[in-house]
Amino acid sequence: MREHIVVIGAGVFGAWTAHHLLQAGHQVTLLDAWGPGNSRASSGGESRLIRAAYGKDAIYTRMARDSLPQWQALSDIAGLPIFIPCGILFFFPTEEPYALDTLAAHRELGLPTEILTQAELAGRFPMIDFAGVQIGIYEPTFGALMARRSVQLLVQNFARSGGTYLTAAALPPRSSAERLSELLLDSGERIAADRFVFALGPWLPNLFPEVIGPRIRVTRQEVFYFAAPAGERRFLPDQIPGWADFNAGDMFYGFPDIEARGVKLAHDIHGAEVDPYTQDRRPSTESLDEVIAYRDRRFPLLKGALLTGSEVCQYENSSNGDFLIDFHPVWDNVLLVGGGSGHGFKHGPEVGRYAARRLLGSVEPEPRFSLASKAETHHREVH
Repeated sequence: MREHIVVIGAGVFGAWTAHHLLQAGHQVTLLDAWGPGNSRASSGGESRLIRAAYGKDAIYTRMARDSLPQWQALSDIAGLPIFIPCGILFFFPTEEPYALDTLAAHRELGLPTEILTQAELAGRFPMIDFAGVQIGIYEPTFGALMARRSVQLLVQNFARSGGTYLTAAALPPRSSAERLSELLLDSGERIAADRFVFALGPWLPNLFPEVIGPRIRVTRQEVFYFAAPAGERRFLPDQIPGWADFNAGDMFYGFPDIEARGVKLAHDIHGAEVDPYTQDRRPSTESLDEVIAYRDRRFPLLKGALLTGSEVCQYENSSNGDFLIDFHPVWDNVLLVGGGSGHGFKHGPEVGRYAARRLLGSVEPEPRFSLASKAETHHREVH
């Protein structure tokens, strides 16, 4: 039966969910307060890594593997690339469980992942100083995604294919019944539907404070771009991969110089807790100094490089780093989707596929994505 389904939030999770619901033959309305891939959203900004290195958490390895061809298909129809096949490099100070578990999962799934010694790393990627590094894991089939561009293209294609997109802000839903029948917008307009999906990223706790509350925490994140030396080709995507320095769990990560934007570096640490409505988007001197100190140690060719840009965004961290894809505890026609926790973007296609099937009752629930698995005390377990 063809139903009318409203998806609130046109970030990567909401846009892919709307896409899969439309493909399943339903009437779908997608709305967002500021537009797809907007600068306030966790799905905004320039780029994201897509990698399948997840240690023992093979569920995300499989989701990344299955999301990749969907990203490639989107990239194939784009005027500008969505997927940059630069490869992904993880490197580690020791042969620690995360690395060994990743290799085991990749072998089981048949991924062509390579393990590299320090000497092999230095020979293949001479622009990186691998002092203190023992091994590396190289994923040749993965790379980088153009974040804002991909979400905007996905929503454009959704609308061209018969979906309805609206720029509109939803008010917190209210209903005393077991089902939600309509959504009130801040304009005063009401939208009636059979089912609803709330994929609001960092705004999900604001609309559902009693249900979610501190189970999802919003933290400030900062990334920086630096100019490579003039004429230097070793930081281009055909020379250096996207990378992550595991650094005993205190990760730094970065990207090649994609489309002349600059070499991107960031510290993957949960910053201060913020309100997504009001947080200051100016970068901090402390975060910049920290990234520069790391840059100068690992990338000698970039020492003294000019800062060419920065972005301040946010993670919406679930208590354990797992996604939230589960029904509202009262309204059985309302699905809550969020908790990207800084690693969610790459999984957008498979999150959307699972969320659509979960909403329609055609897939067994994944316990790790349940609301019941999220606590008020935070302890990050997924990297």
